[in-house]
Parts: sequence; C-alpha cells; structure tokens
Amino acid sequence: MTDVKQLPEAFLKEMEQLLGDEYEAYIKSYEEAWKPGLRVNTLKIMPEEFKNLSHLELTPVDWTEKGFYYEDTERPARHPFYYAGLYYLQEPSAMAPAQFLQARPGERVLDLCAAPGGKSTQIAAQMKGGGLLVCNEIHPARAKILSENIERMGIRNAVVTNETPERLAERFSGFFDRILVDAPCSGEGMFRKNEEACGEWSLENVEMCAERQDTILDSAQQMLRSGGLLVYSTCTFSPQENEGSINRFLDRFPDFTLVNVDMPEGFAAGRPDWVPGGREELVRTMRLWPHKIRGEGHFLAVLKKEGSVSETERMPVRRDGIKGLSVKEYADYLEFEKQYLTIRQEGIFIAFGDQLYLAPQGMPPLKGLKVLRPGLHLGTRKKNRFEPSHALALALKPEEVRFSCDLPSDSREIYGYLNGETFREDVGVYREEGGKGWHLITADGYSVGWGKLAGGIMKNHYPKGLRKNWSC
Repeated sequence: MTDVKQLPEAFLKEMEQLLGDEYEAYIKSYEEAWKPGLRVNTLKIMPEEFKNLSHLELTPVDWTEKGFYYEDTERPARHPFYYAGLYYLQEPSAMAPAQFLQARPGERVLDLCAAPGGKSTQIAAQMKGGGLLVCNEIHPARAKILSENIERMGIRNAVVTNETPERLAERFSGFFDRILVDAPCSGEGMFRKNEEACGEWSLENVEMCAERQDTILDSAQQMLRSGGLLVYSTCTFSPQENEGSINRFLDRFPDFTLVNVDMPEGFAAGRPDWVPGGREELVRTMRLWPHKIRGEGHFLAVLKKEGSVSETERMPVRRDGIKGLSVKEYADYLEFEKQYLTIRQEGIFIAFGDQLYLAPQGMPPLKGLKVLRPGLHLGTRKKNRFEPSHALALALKPEEVRFSCDLPSDSREIYGYLNGETFREDVGVYREEGGKGWHLITADGYSVGWGKLAGGIMKNHYPKGLRKNWSC
C-alpha cells in the first residue's frame, strides 16, 4: 500500500478542498488493506458453479454478480483455471463501467481504449458470443496484451485493432450501438496500490489528460448510431477529467443526454459544483470513492444519443461486409473440423498470410487499419494439413470436440502440461477412447490447450511463449 506521505502535495491540497469533512475518511482509506478482485467469465462458467469449484475464499462485489474479492495471500494467477480463462483478475471498481454499458447479443459494440482487456472481456460475456465487438488500443505493446487476454477468455466475436480514435472514426461513422470510453487519465484512483502512479502525477498532466479525453470523446460520438449508448469512465478523482469532461462534451454535442441510472449502494453522485458552469444533470454521473466502497475509485457517466434507428436500418448491408475466402481456400480447415469437431463454425473465413481467422458476421472491411486479431484465430494453413491454434482450443468446450483428455486441476500432470511436458496415453480421462490425433486438453473439464496423441504419447502443443516452470 502507498504511504500517504508519498502523495503529491498539490493533489492532497486539492482533495482537501473538494472533500471537506470527508477528507479525513479518504486519507484513512490509505491505511486499509487493498482488496484484490476477480470477475468470473460467464462465457465458460457461471458464478455459482465457480464458487463451488474454486479453491479461493470469495466475497461478492456489490455492483456485479460476476465479481468477487479474494484474499491478498491467494495466488489465482498460478492456477490452471486462470489459463483456462475462467476468470479475469480485475480491480473491483473497474468492473462498474462495463456493467452499466449492458451490451446485448447481436449488437455492434466498441471498447475504444481497451487495454489490458478487463472491460472488453466483461462486454464479451454480456454479448454471449453474438454480434461484433471491436476492441481498440492505441499503444502497440498494450494492444498485444489486450489481444492475449481476448484469446485467454475464449472470445469468438472480437476484433482487436491498434489505431487512433480518429482513424477508427473515419471508418466506423454511425456504426456502433454501444461504445465504452475508459479514458486514459491522471490515475488518482490508482494511488493506493500503485506508488509509481503518484510519481507520474502533476497538475500539468491532469490538464493534458483532460484535453486528450475531449479529443477521444469527439471521435467516439462520431462512431455512435442515433439512439446509441456511450459510457465514459476514468480511474481518477479529478473534476477536470470527470464532470468537467462530460460538461464540455455536452456543450459540444447537445444531442446527447445523461441517463439517470440506479446507483448501487456506496456510489456517490457527480458534483456539478466542482466544475465551472457545471450543469445540474451532472448529478447523474457516478463517483466511486475508496472510503465509501471496497474499491480503488472510479468515475463513470452513461450518455444517450438522440434519435433511433430501426432494426432493418441497423443491419449491415451485405456489400459493405468483409469479403471472405472461398470454400476451396479453407478446405483443409473443413477437413480438420469434420475429423475433430462436433460443431460447425459460423462466420467469415479470412486469411492473414498462412493464418486462418473466423471473422464475426457483419464486420466491415478492415483494409488500411492496424489489426492484431480480425476475429477468432482458427490456426495455421500448412501444406495439405491444418494445425489448430491455441485460441481455438480456449474457445471450445469438451462437448464441441470429438477427442478430449481431462486432467485434475490440482494434479502433477496438468502443471506438467502447462510447463510443456508430454504425458502417457494412460494419464487422464478421455472423452472417446482410442482416438488418435488432436485432443482438447482440459482441467476439470475446462479447456487449456491442444495435445496430439500418437504412439501412446500425448505430445504437448501448449504455446512455448506461455509455458512457465509451475509446480503442483
């Protein structure tokens, strides 16, 4: 935990001014232990099932039924369930913005500032595999992490881009039903658990962040359809970046209104009096304070764009969609699917070199954009054969494959598999005995990767870049 003495003096002075009688309670929150959280991935498992299965001591997060606190002494990132994508480690207050976005199956949704992926994966779970989710991150290294987390959670309908908001706005004008802007900010809500955030803070940085937020919101509104929903959030306490950003946005775009939502217990209303010319409806924005909830702090606002679009008008025009491969061009995959899967994949087959992807239906052309993941990575097209990807394994359930091998989540064998080791055919429980070739390897029934059975040995196809020297 960060010592109060490490907090910037100018920040403390401003907080004392803003909070008044609450200031002491806020400062005292720095003495309290940080409570880490995780969110259950409902694409793979329901919260009650996970609670019964998990080894963790879990306490529910009040504002989402999928979120839980766990003890700081526990290490959920060292368990096979983490690599199976059953949960995402996420600060509890950061679970709130996507909760209020309430994305639905079949919609077009954009997470504009998406890395490292907590909110994107939460949105994907809401969409239940239906519709199109575009996850964007401007910084290449962070975009890579975002793509990896999308893969780990087994998400099939997500596209990951590495673009500026302005470039996306040129391509996706009026395209999305819902947009989340979890904007880059001065990070005051991270001070309790992150000493480095304190060192990076300055009044000049607050000003710079506010200007950048205005620019990002300008692009976001351009991409939202009439009647669409925009959720804006930050992990800072600065009025200039919070109520101020929304006030300036409404000045520029009067066709937006703040939605009046039910606030969970402990959430505080926004403060119009903290910004010059603050309009009264800013009380509909929400503040999460560490001295009022068990979380580090957040700000969020739910905005709606005037107008509406009929379902017919909203549907993509066929000629505007991305052009897929011919059946002949992915025939090797179809042979793999016929031999090893019990389902038929639906979507648009596209190729990036020798890599085969399944793009979500309704995806527009991506030519000219920096794309890290144009959909579900199916695998590699090789001469006369197809090799399935790790992403495909994590997106599949045991009942969706012909052959699988289940290992106990607390066994030496599953940790050995995650380390890259092979194992004998007589290890594990098989879905279908006697099957040769590709097997989905599972931990207590949840997919973690591929193995290939030959000559009585299960060859390990867990990606080398993910292998660690785990011990059971």
